[in-house]
Amino acid sequence: MTQTFEIAVIGATGTVGETLVQILEELDFPVGTLYLLAGNNSAGASVPFRGKNVRVKEVDEFDFSKAQLAFFAAGPAVTLSFAPRAIAAGCSVIDLSGALPAEQAPHVVPQANAHVLNGLKKPFQIASPSPSATHLAVVLAPLRGLLDIQRVSVTANLAVSALGREAVSELARQTAELLNVRPLEPTFFDRQVAFNLLAQVGTPDAQGHTALEKRLVQELRAVLETPLLKISATCVQAPVFFGDSLTVSLQLGGPVDLQAVNGALEAAPGIELVEAGDYPTAVGDAVGQDVVYVGRVRAGVDDPAELNLWLTSDNVRKGAALNAVQVAQLLIKGLA
Repeated sequence: MTQTFEIAVIGATGTVGETLVQILEELDFPVGTLYLLAGNNSAGASVPFRGKNVRVKEVDEFDFSKAQLAFFAAGPAVTLSFAPRAIAAGCSVIDLSGALPAEQAPHVVPQANAHVLNGLKKPFQIASPSPSATHLAVVLAPLRGLLDIQRVSVTANLAVSALGREAVSELARQTAELLNVRPLEPTFFDRQVAFNLLAQVGTPDAQGHTALEKRLVQELRAVLETPLLKISATCVQAPVFFGDSLTVSLQLGGPVDLQAVNGALEAAPGIELVEAGDYPTAVGDAVGQDVVYVGRVRAGVDDPAELNLWLTSDNVRKGAALNAVQVAQLLIKGLA
């Protein structure tokens, strides 16, 4: 008989939480009892799982000793409030919020650094990185031994779903208002996002960097185990519901061998390489899929030591929920 595990999902009614539950079912994860948890505003709702509707309960009232593993798919404040309670009760934690420091919860992308899970002791504390960092790590991991990467420059065009259902609703409402020639009044965003690009996601610090940009840099360094790697990141809010698209430029220590790069990408798990002359898009290719699409692989216009790439992937499914479940698949041997 296959061993099962008691699983809790915090933030179960959010975009990532619902997708987590869906992927647990799709991958036939050995769930015994599934506890769906959220704040009091969402308690009482239900989420389908294995042919049944599972009722969502208040996280504040949950006894974490009932669960062996908890996915934290709500915001940083929720993780900081309840993850310590889970750990104290012996329940392992996979956090998707970015709230836990790396020395407490190592960042893991299974295709890049699964080995860091070796030797960890229960209850485990693991961080699943931001979708942008996860997408980049999946693509850069198979290139590490091939290229002398000296600098990474990335512009991440982010879908509004990264900010939750309210942001998705705001984009939909703004789009409808504009198409129906009605006055537009931004509420969630501070200005028009429909048919527009916003140059920052979040509030910048004194140096002009947002928390999401700094998180991307820190997490990518941690996953690639390159603490001194120079990384430049700009996060742009795109008028897209689901699917992030990244332009990436790598400065290398020598001329790039495009044939070798393409071969490494084509052979790597979790990547779909699009042939030269074509390119992937979030809406047409990535949404609902479990891979990072890579296209427009090319050297610099006048610098043979520059490699440019275009990446697109489903931020909620591949970048967040699937990565967390794949981490859990590696952990369950240690939970037994």
